[in-house]
Amino acid sequence: MCYRLLLTLLFVLAPAFPQTGIPAGPAGEVLKAWLDAFNSGDRAQLEAYCKKYDPKQTPDRMLSFRGQTGGFELLQILKSERLHLEFVVKERDSDTRAIGSLDIKDAEPPQVAELGLRALPPGGSLSDVTFDIDAATRSRVIDGAIAQLNESYVFPETAQKMEDALRAHQKHGDYDSITNGSTFAAKLTDDLETVSHDKHLHVNYSPVKMPDRPADAKPGPEEIAQYHKQMEQVNCGFDKVEHLGGNIGYVKFDFFADPDLCGPTAVAAMNFIAHVDSVIFDLRENGGGDPKVVAFITSYLFDQPTHLNDLWTRKDNSTQQFWTLPYVPGKRLADAPVYVLTSKETFSGGEEFCYNLKNLKRATLVGETTGGGAHPVSGHRIDDHFMIGVPFARAINPISKTNWEGTGVEPDVKVPAADALTTAQKLASEKHAGKPAQ
Repeated sequence: MCYRLLLTLLFVLAPAFPQTGIPAGPAGEVLKAWLDAFNSGDRAQLEAYCKKYDPKQTPDRMLSFRGQTGGFELLQILKSERLHLEFVVKERDSDTRAIGSLDIKDAEPPQVAELGLRALPPGGSLSDVTFDIDAATRSRVIDGAIAQLNESYVFPETAQKMEDALRAHQKHGDYDSITNGSTFAAKLTDDLETVSHDKHLHVNYSPVKMPDRPADAKPGPEEIAQYHKQMEQVNCGFDKVEHLGGNIGYVKFDFFADPDLCGPTAVAAMNFIAHVDSVIFDLRENGGGDPKVVAFITSYLFDQPTHLNDLWTRKDNSTQQFWTLPYVPGKRLADAPVYVLTSKETFSGGEEFCYNLKNLKRATLVGETTGGGAHPVSGHRIDDHFMIGVPFARAINPISKTNWEGTGVEPDVKVPAADALTTAQKLASEKHAGKPAQ
């Protein structure tokens, strides 16, 4: 992954840090360009940054993240190398401070290999932060990752192949020179993805110590409160709900959030468009989420019980079915034409929403082929600083008997993502007027 944003919790620290200038060199050049573009909030500047330094990144994702933070102030450079920087930033819209790590590919112009941010924990200080690892840590993390994959990865034979690959790299000495935790996590992730091609599979590194607690432990009151605050700040992922010309409903949401907390927001969005003639769901930036919410929102589009998807879990060989719900608050849109906007950034649960509706012939997909991730993932702590996200189950569509893993979901109408909305509006208007689509 070229740009993994790990700013997951909002924490406040008392001490302030002195402003530090950005050092010269390729890594400094990219950091300055990223901060300038990110803080500008200007789409053209973001597009120019992505094109020059980070082609795998998208302006839309950067704009969305900027909307949550207001931008960043650089407070301190912790470590400076030609192709690697560690730094401290502060959100402009809050007191949240985060540790950043930037790795650069040696090219002209320099390219982002990895850019990560992680919020500092409660009561934490820079003395708690470390990116340095040793040989014993590398060996422990490799052993731990392999153990978790062999226990839970959805395809046991692929887990074995991944183990063989990591052991071969380890024997060859490919990891021996890596002393940075973030770099090591990114390298392991790349090596695992080379074998599995599974975009849900990641090794993550935290420069601050992660809490040691049982895997089935429930979040504490403070964590729950912080999560609620996060969801409130991003409106549970719902970015825009409106009526477009021609009585077309438009709903843009970027993830399927926890139904216990965000169910009322989803209900409000669907009730706002209750009387439209057609509806457009914009999932071009939707990265997934809870499959129960996929089923809940989909339930507004059917008036009969409908089998949507199954999830098969390897570890206990169990299958969970997902159907539309017998009751939803408000009016259903069972007869309204549905259009779903897609992009290469549409992923996981966002893809399930698309795949379900496409197989049921309930929607017209407009845009680009989606990202191709169909395996739910669970996080497993390896040690104080490393964890691995292991895909543990697979989606099985009741119609196709397969899923979109590795292939993505093909749109019915292929257009660049930037043109998807205007194209869908035209299709909806023509259908409403009884005209053939051009």
